[in-house]
Amino acid sequence: MELNEILDQIIHDNEPAAIAELFETVYPIDIALAIEEFDDDQLSALLSLMDDEQQALLLEQANEDLQIRIVNLWEPRHTVEIFSLMDSDDLADILGELPEGNKKTLLDLMKASESQQLKMLLGYDERSAGGIMTTRYISLRSTYTTGQALEKIKQIGPRTEIIETLFVVNAKNELLGTADLRDILAEPEDTMLEDIIDINFISVLPEEDQEEVSLIVSKYDLKAIPVVNRRGAILGIITIDDIIDVIVEEQTEDFFKISGVGADETYDSPISDSLKRRLPWLFLNLLTASLAAYVVTRFQHVIEQVVVLAAAMPIVAGLGGNAGSQTLSVIIRSLALGEISLKKDWRYIFKQALMGLLQGLAIGAVAGVALALYTGNYFMGVIILMAMVINQLIACLFGFIIPLVLEHWKVDPAVSSSIFLTALTDVFGFLAFLGLAQIFLPMIL
Repeated sequence: MELNEILDQIIHDNEPAAIAELFETVYPIDIALAIEEFDDDQLSALLSLMDDEQQALLLEQANEDLQIRIVNLWEPRHTVEIFSLMDSDDLADILGELPEGNKKTLLDLMKASESQQLKMLLGYDERSAGGIMTTRYISLRSTYTTGQALEKIKQIGPRTEIIETLFVVNAKNELLGTADLRDILAEPEDTMLEDIIDINFISVLPEEDQEEVSLIVSKYDLKAIPVVNRRGAILGIITIDDIIDVIVEEQTEDFFKISGVGADETYDSPISDSLKRRLPWLFLNLLTASLAAYVVTRFQHVIEQVVVLAAAMPIVAGLGGNAGSQTLSVIIRSLALGEISLKKDWRYIFKQALMGLLQGLAIGAVAGVALALYTGNYFMGVIILMAMVINQLIACLFGFIIPLVLEHWKVDPAVSSSIFLTALTDVFGFLAFLGLAQIFLPMIL
């Protein structure tokens, strides 16, 4: 039986004990996925069988649409009770999706300290370090002994996201360094924290883009990274689970952008929204395709005399597009990881030129032999060989240059690189092949 069917049966039988047992054996994320298609009556009935902690776990794992549906089913005071069991970064995400009136009502019902923290988080861009940080972390005064630190950890540890990394501050809440729980446990109880902290820590400002933060965490293999203001006071931390979410989100967004699709488009998005996102890129693609078609019309008299050219020329353009896409994928990934830039890595253009030359010779030789045997004219083989070399060279060069230039101009290379590259490989592929055919026309008639 499927999980959604099991949950539906539990609702029908009205069994809170079955729900409790289910939470012990099934991950909350799986339950959240299973109830996405439930109507409001089913959701309300299911939630009534859960205790507050189970409801909080479910709400944390649900997607945005389901989160809003669940919150709308609750009375505001009950919503605030559930929110008190959740992490602040998750709460900020949910509140950010609610209408202003609902958001204000919930914030007014919260404790002043919690409301103030959430208002601070809501003030940051949702794609910034401040937007994804949590305020549930353990900070300890540098004047504490390890014994005092352990007592503090026992008090607030259950309400924080991580306890293995502790953040040590001074009286002004300025971050001095980090301490590992293992080190605290290994030291005598009268050891001062300031004597064992690691002052070589890495932090980010709240305005830092989430993608940059993910690169830093990945580079230095961090479990958590503190967010500090410009005077060095700690505001919150970003944990590895949030970084994983950022990486998935950014990769999905780049994948959609390369295809000319909006990052938030799904299979069930309204047709009007999908058209708004897709049509501009399709019209641009129509323009570039028309340019390639225009090139072909300029050689119409050649094609009319040697009809086999019409069948062979898409091979040159198509392979050029594929080769360019290969280079483009490597460069866009390197840009996303911060490994490459136009200023310091332009010299690698010579490597791409050599790559294009060798690829052109290899696939051009195979295509040339095949076309020569098919037509019985070895000049046809020479033409496609030379055209392949030219177009592969262009594909590799511009697959390298276009994203670097766009990045240098502060334009997202994932958005438009492929359209420009396809236009170039199509135009130059047709131009090279048909131009060479015109030069060799007397030999191939």
